[in-house]
Amino acid sequence: MDVFVSRKFGFRCSGGLLIVGVLMALAGCGSTPVVRPSGGLTEPPPSRPEAVAPPHAQSATLHALGLVGTPYRYGGNTPDSGFDCSGLIAYVYREAAGIRTPRTVAELSGWGRPVPRDDVRTGDLAVFTVKGRTNHAGIYVGDGRFVHAPSTGGTVRLDRLDRGYWATQGLSFRRHE
Repeated sequence: MDVFVSRKFGFRCSGGLLIVGVLMALAGCGSTPVVRPSGGLTEPPPSRPEAVAPPHAQSATLHALGLVGTPYRYGGNTPDSGFDCSGLIAYVYREAAGIRTPRTVAELSGWGRPVPRDDVRTGDLAVFTVKGRTNHAGIYVGDGRFVHAPSTGGTVRLDRLDRGYWATQGLSFRRHE
């Protein structure tokens, strides 16, 4: 049985329990109650549901989430040695889905097919470009979030696409099918 270890959150569990826990956590993360003028709470307004990803993309997403907390290392491509952004993507897709990906972000920018923002789903690649040059990539995990290996001295982490530095970057999505 596969066992996943999260260095950041300090847990260890079997794949089935991890899937249930991650899905429950992600389901609750995006729901912010709306306060009506009368002061009462209601459910958040409906949003366009994300398309259901195929099994290989779901596996890649869950595997990527399990690597949150792994140290960053330029050129790294395993949990033991650490990851850079393209090394993380290559490792996750190979291990979780048996899919080979390009090893550089420049090559990832042309991998698969482009995906419109309103059609993005878990397992798609989030590719960042500045001044026409691709400089970073991560794995979209749903609800406007992505897993990536950001920089020297950091760790693999989960970030929002619409906040801070990432909101200021050119963003496109790619999908392998």
